Amino acid sequence: MTRFTAEQLEAARDRLVPDVVADGLDVLFCGINPGLMTAATGHHFARPGNRFWPVLHRSGFTPRLLKPSEQGELPSYGLGITNVVARATARADELSAEEYREGGRLLATKVARLRPRWLAVVGVTAYRAAFDDRKARVGPQERLIGDARVWVLPNPSGLNAHWTAATMAEEFGRLRVAAVGV
Repeated sequence: MTRFTAEQLEAARDRLVPDVVADGLDVLFCGINPGLMTAATGHHFARPGNRFWPVLHRSGFTPRLLKPSEQGELPSYGLGITNVVARATARADELSAEEYREGGRLLATKVARLRPRWLAVVGVTAYRAAFDDRKARVGPQERLIGDARVWVLPNPSGLNAHWTAATMAEEFGRLRVAAVGV
């Protein structure tokens, strides 16, 4: 993986990272917003300590561990990635409440257009803020967005010490069984 200087990472602030999407996916994963490493590389969940890619594989969504640079393979597995808020920041706490709400509105429009079977938001705090659902917990939600069912997953950031890779993989695996039945 390319090493970036602090200046190169800071230059990636506010960059947009293209979604990895297609119509009719089984699961559209939705991150909070791109971090600076993701913005610098153009690859979702690119920070080395992020557990998204290992958990995705460990839960059975992918037949092998993908690198962030291989994100383009996701639609072939019925998967995609987007974000609640498009702009890159060093930390999610740099986002305003209005950015989350607007991100939720834009995400709902995107989901209605793309028609995934499931929307999987990675981060209960982001889901609560984007959809004004203060009582949401990790797991399937009652709400539909468009025709998509919604599942809230734990945030795979290395900073989320409440969840181990193993317990995250179990939760991702519960979604996989609901989404694809295997």
